[in-house]
Amino acid sequence: MDMPRVGTRKLHYLLKTSFISSGVKIGRDALFSYLRREHMLIKPKRSYTKTTHSKHWLRKHPNLYTGIESASPEEYFVSDITYIKSREKTHYLSLVTDDYSRKIMGYHLSDDMSSENVAKALKMAVKNKKTSKKTVHHSDRGLQYCSSLYQDLLSKNRMTPSMTDGYDCYQNALAERINGILKQEYLFIKANNGKDLKQLIDHAVDSYNNRRPHSSLNFKTPNFIHEKTEAENPLRSYILS
Repeated sequence: MDMPRVGTRKLHYLLKTSFISSGVKIGRDALFSYLRREHMLIKPKRSYTKTTHSKHWLRKHPNLYTGIESASPEEYFVSDITYIKSREKTHYLSLVTDDYSRKIMGYHLSDDMSSENVAKALKMAVKNKKTSKKTVHHSDRGLQYCSSLYQDLLSKNRMTPSMTDGYDCYQNALAERINGILKQEYLFIKANNGKDLKQLIDHAVDSYNNRRPHSSLNFKTPNFIHEKTEAENPLRSYILS
């Protein structure tokens, strides 16, 4: 009920201990076969609505994110905006995610894509930071991210702006991936209105950060990696900053 569309590999990881204690012998491939036979495999939905408007006169910043490999949390944040429809209207979800731990650091749901609303996700991310190290903030070249309001907020919080080179969504692939996970695994049922949708998103982010295993994190949760890495060496963030 908490993760109704979690992938089969992650489901097998989560249930493995229960299988063993119950004497059930079933491997990952057998679980795939069973779910397929019972018509319980998830079919991915593919849709696209443009939320980036980059043909504007505001300054675009160079791409500092290509080819990087984070060594610890809060070195690189990635940001993006995605649309989510309720029965009432179309809403917009702004997200800020830590590259190393895959933890959603900040988010905000609004009825428009104004710089003021998009910046609220960044303000939450700043509030949730565990260290004072400098952070590179990577995004697309959307008007909101290039605005003076957003750029001033980055500067105030010692964050260096980084942007995609053009219209290639793969240059911000992690942010796009997080969008997809939330929409396909958690927000697939249309809410009645923005208030109900906000409650669903709060639950989805909490579940994603604290309960959903991540294959790229060796099936650990984003929050586990984020907290554990900093706890292992409390001086690390001070030295790097």
